[in-house]
Amino acid sequence: MLRRLLLTAIVAGSVGGLAITLLQLQTVVPMILAAEAFEDGAPPAPAIETAAHDHQAHQHAAAPWQPADGAERTVVTAAANILVGIGFSMLLVACFTLRGRPVGFAQGLLWGLAGYAAFAVAPALGLPPELPGTFAAPLVDRQAWWLGTVAATAAGLALIVFVRAPWAKALGGALLLVPHLVGAPHPDAEGTLAPPELADAFILASLASAAVLWLGLGGLNGWLFGRWGAQAQQT
Repeated sequence: MLRRLLLTAIVAGSVGGLAITLLQLQTVVPMILAAEAFEDGAPPAPAIETAAHDHQAHQHAAAPWQPADGAERTVVTAAANILVGIGFSMLLVACFTLRGRPVGFAQGLLWGLAGYAAFAVAPALGLPPELPGTFAAPLVDRQAWWLGTVAATAAGLALIVFVRAPWAKALGGALLLVPHLVGAPHPDAEGTLAPPELADAFILASLASAAVLWLGLGGLNGWLFGRWGAQAQQT
């Protein structure tokens, strides 16, 4: 049984990851490359003529590894998307199994829509997708808020959809609002080195590709789970 459930997630996640890579190569990736060009062309900050500054600059001279443009970058992007797709698919399959009810393509789409709302839309309301060169708050602060928002949104939706009691609906609605009432972390000076219109287009393209990914994963996992998952539960 476990093997067939894992196979469902692996197949759906791999197909979804490859499909979203092809979409991103036409939409999101060109915007990232354009933003990187603006970032590389930005004037450097004024140098401080001190020994301490020279020592610190020497320590940070080695830039972190990143894939070269072209085939290497495409392969790394595809591999990352496949891993993400498999991870999200495992989450969906686990939810299908715990729910314990028949799931098909249509039901899978609804689960995918819920995943899109929790993992993409809700976090983007406070921390929209960012191009390279965007001024941002510390990474740890943003990650903590993102994780809290995903958890609160997923729990809120579950209470609203699966629990009929009025208190559950009220609590679920409150959980949806809490992260945004707390507020996402932002830097003192906001902005991006890329033109604002490019940043806005990147947000829309990122959310659109996330919608395609989640709906595709939901529908495909639901369809495969309805076939393989039912067989696994019978054996």
